[in-house]
Amino acid sequence: MPLMRSWVESANAPDSPFPLNNLPYGVFSTGDEDPRCGVAIGDRILDCRAAEDLGLLDFGTGRLFDVPFWNEVMEEGPELWERLRNTLTGLLSEAGGARATVEPILVAQADAEMHLPFLVSEYTDFYAGRHHATNVGTMFRGAENALPPNWLHIPIGYNGRASSIVVSGTDVRRPWGQLKGPDDAAPRFAPCARFDLELEMGAIVGQSSDGPVTVKEADAMIFGYVLLNDWSARDIQAWEYQPLGPFQAKATATTISPWIVTREALDPFRTNTPAREKELLPHLRDAGPMLYDIDLEVTLAPEGRPATTLARTNYSVMYYSSAQQLAHHTTSGCPMTCGDLLGSGTISGPEKHQRGSLLELSWGGKEPITLDSGETRSFLEDGDTLTLKASARGDGYTIGFGDCTGKILPALTDPFAR
Repeated sequence: MPLMRSWVESANAPDSPFPLNNLPYGVFSTGDEDPRCGVAIGDRILDCRAAEDLGLLDFGTGRLFDVPFWNEVMEEGPELWERLRNTLTGLLSEAGGARATVEPILVAQADAEMHLPFLVSEYTDFYAGRHHATNVGTMFRGAENALPPNWLHIPIGYNGRASSIVVSGTDVRRPWGQLKGPDDAAPRFAPCARFDLELEMGAIVGQSSDGPVTVKEADAMIFGYVLLNDWSARDIQAWEYQPLGPFQAKATATTISPWIVTREALDPFRTNTPAREKELLPHLRDAGPMLYDIDLEVTLAPEGRPATTLARTNYSVMYYSSAQQLAHHTTSGCPMTCGDLLGSGTISGPEKHQRGSLLELSWGGKEPITLDSGETRSFLEDGDTLTLKASARGDGYTIGFGDCTGKILPALTDPFAR
């Protein structure tokens, strides 16, 4: 599909992350006004509440944009999702004839503050990147036992904290936690010394379910995707994770990008999952191309210093798709809810420069990374700003997600001071 031209000229540049082909959904505010839903187009935002006031977004469902989140739209289902997208395309298309009506309700992105784009119902994070799982397993168990026996059969995951999801630009404070002592010494309570990032994509469930769904049905339930940084306290995790897996090590924060890129916008970039070493059971088998060709990048900027690119990879290297993760999640009868967020798991490629975490890049701290500033990093230091970027390249256009950024603040001096 080639570039679809808009009367918003900034949307027509080949490197603009928000062309008419994209139309991602977010929540923004300006000045003293309350947050409200908006659609990114070029360097502007279409104010959906204002558009609804003008009768431009009337679908016979009652008002959808009186609230500062996209859950109301999600709950209406795929038929309305398609109608909304078609309407927005018509309003913003170069040939649509709506410029005089719509231009007054556009807001400059530079003047806007972004907020969480949806109410997160529940959060599940997966461990579905084979290269990441192999790297981590090799570090801790040796190459011959890198993958646990179940890994090639099911997408492994854990239930995280929806309350800790934050939007890009939110500072993240270094956590305290219980850390293993040397040899048989007692553990100690101290700030995390091995704080890390994890480069992920997040799938947003737009439709509820009350029983098992197929992979094809799961794919249709996904409303859209965001970039996701699953901040991880590696030393806290090393002490706590046996036998029930991650807990406090993953509860500090999870940062997502501000714009929801819809499944429809990503359809032209669909691609197949990698070849299977072991055939999946029928309920998890692919129902067509389930992954996406999306370039990903991680940069780190020490405070007051320029950014260094740590990694570049692509979402297509994942072993399990979000649809397979969602289908697996429902097999027990577990109800899924509109607004559930599924983290893909760390996205790492086969080469060192494609690794999506510092744990892998520094090989557990044994091979520190040298930054462009001359400093080195094994794990994150206070003042570091991490930025995740994503883009899918079409014929003369780019689909972007907006940056997923967070700065590390020092740990509290005394977390229990009152």
